[in-house]
Amino acid sequence: MDENSKKVDTELLIKNTARDLFFKEGKFGATTQEIADAAQVNRTLINYYFRSRDNLFSSIFQEAVEQEEIFTEEILFSDLPFKEKIENYIDRSFQRAREFPYLESYIVSRLNEGQLYTKKEDWERVIERFKTEFEEEIKKGNIKKMKPIQFIINIASLISFPFAARPLLQSTLRISTEEFENLINQRKEVIMKVLFK
Repeated sequence: MDENSKKVDTELLIKNTARDLFFKEGKFGATTQEIADAAQVNRTLINYYFRSRDNLFSSIFQEAVEQEEIFTEEILFSDLPFKEKIENYIDRSFQRAREFPYLESYIVSRLNEGQLYTKKEDWERVIERFKTEFEEEIKKGNIKKMKPIQFIINIASLISFPFAARPLLQSTLRISTEEFENLINQRKEVIMKVLFK
């Protein structure tokens, strides 16, 4: 393995390890030493590749938001009917939430800390496409009349809340892991009935 390949592999290992600590385990405050230990590398390598802990965090944040954008664009700009797009979005959101249960919390926490996503114009393109299709569905009578932002908030809340509140729900309602998974498996049908007439 040449030096460049080794550098790319080590850099990727550090990023993937940090991403797993943040998104899979919810350890947003992980130190560079904790990341280095989990990646089984020397802590100085994190500084070597990323210059600082903040740069590593920013890099992971940017990639996470870009992946969310790609994920949303792939569905929204497909040729599927609007209702099927929403079903696909729900399916893929649940799949991602199972793999990375703390992803959305991480993105929100970084935004709360003042971290900004630098490609806002791409989101504007996505939102415009969504509004156009959404308004067509209202005209067809498939969705109750409301502002597009209310629909977006509804779908985000209906998908995200069970995962964000999972420990609380399981503890207070005494729901086992198996019962929680069964609830999530039924959740898409419940969401679709809320969103569409």
